Amino acid sequence: MAKTISAGRTPKFLIERVDGDLSLVGWDGEDALIKADEEALRVEQSDEQVTINCADDLSMRVPKGASIFVQSVSGDVSMRGVLGAIELKEIEGDLSLRDVESVSVGTLQADLSLRSARGNVFVKKAQGDVAIRDVQGHVTLESVADDLVLRDVRGDVTANVAEDVVFYLNPQAGRNYTIHAGDDILLVLPPQANATLTMTADEIDLDWKNGVQLEEGATSGVVTLGNGSAQITLNAGCDIRVSNELEAGESAGDFGNFAGMGVDWSGNNDWSDMGARISRQVAQATKRAAESGRRAEEAGRRVEEAGRRAAERVQAAQKRVEERINRKINIGVGRWNWDVSPKGAPMPPAKPQASDEERRAILKMLQEKKITAEDADKLLAALEGDA
Repeated sequence: MAKTISAGRTPKFLIERVDGDLSLVGWDGEDALIKADEEALRVEQSDEQVTINCADDLSMRVPKGASIFVQSVSGDVSMRGVLGAIELKEIEGDLSLRDVESVSVGTLQADLSLRSARGNVFVKKAQGDVAIRDVQGHVTLESVADDLVLRDVRGDVTANVAEDVVFYLNPQAGRNYTIHAGDDILLVLPPQANATLTMTADEIDLDWKNGVQLEEGATSGVVTLGNGSAQITLNAGCDIRVSNELEAGESAGDFGNFAGMGVDWSGNNDWSDMGARISRQVAQATKRAAESGRRAEEAGRRVEEAGRRAAERVQAAQKRVEERINRKINIGVGRWNWDVSPKGAPMPPAKPQASDEERRAILKMLQEKKITAEDADKLLAALEGDA
C-alpha cells in the first residue's frame, strides 16, 4: 500500500516502532510517500508531526527538511538525503546513512556506515564495526565493540573502540582528536601535517620521512609535527603506528588486524585519489563475482547435459532388453506349440522357457540399475537354455 500525506517542508516524523527494515529518502516537495503493508501500518498526523507504527517493512519518501525520530527498528535502517535532525534510539540491524545533517544514535546492535554529514555525529553504543567518512562537524563515539575506520572529519573526534582503529586525518588547527583503542591504532597524516601527538601503547612506530623520530621501543611520547596546532591523543592497548604515506596501509595486515576491515590500502600518495581507488576496487570485485557466477552456471549446464545423456543411455538399454524379451516370447511360442519333426522321427526335447514373471523380474532389476543390460541378456539366455 502507498499512502501520500501533505506534511509541509519541515515536518517531524516520530517512528515509534518498525518490526522489519526501514528505508527513508529525502526528496523535494511537501508531500510524504509511505509504503507498507496496509494491515501492518498505522499513521497519525497532528499539524506537522506524523506518528508511524509498522508491523512489517517500511519505506518512506519525505521532504528533505524533515526531522526524524526513531524509537525502535527490528531490522536494518537506511537513510539518505535528510537534512533535518536524525535521532535513532534502538536499532537491531545495520545502519546506513548518506548525505544527512546531524545524527544521534543510541544503541546499534550491528554495523554503522556513514558518509557525508554536515553536522555532528554522536553514537552512544555500536555493537559492530563503524565506518565514517566526510563529516563537517564533531564525531563522538562513546563505545564501539569492533573496529573503527575514520576519514575526512573536520571537527573534533572522540572515540572509544574495543578493537582496531584506522584514522585518515588532515588535522585542523585548534581541533582535538582523542582515540582510545583496545588493540591497535593506525594513524595516517599528510606529509605537511601540523599537530602535537601524545601517544601511549605497548609499542609506537613513527614512520615519518621528514626526520621526526621517536626513541626505538618507546611506549609513550609526545611528538610535534609542523607548528603543532592540532592536538591528537592516542591510547592503544597494543601498538600505534603513525605514518605520512598512504602506502602505510599496505603492511597494515602485519601491523594489526586491519586486513579484515574491508579497506583498500593500495595506491599512490595522492590523498584526493583515495575515493576513486576504492571505487575501482569495488568494481573489480563485482566483476570477479559476476565471472564466478557465469562459470557456475556453465558448470550447472554441463552437469544437466551429462545427466540427460545418461538417462537416454539407460532408456536405450531398457528398450533393447524389452525387444529381446518380446522376440524370445514369440519364437518360444512357435517352438512350443508346433511339431515340425519328420513323421516317426523322435521329437527333439523342447527347450525350457522363462516365465513372464521371471522376465518381468529381470526387467525390473535392470530398471532399478541392479544389473546391466549385458547381465539381463545372460539371465534370459540361462532361463531359455541357450548356450
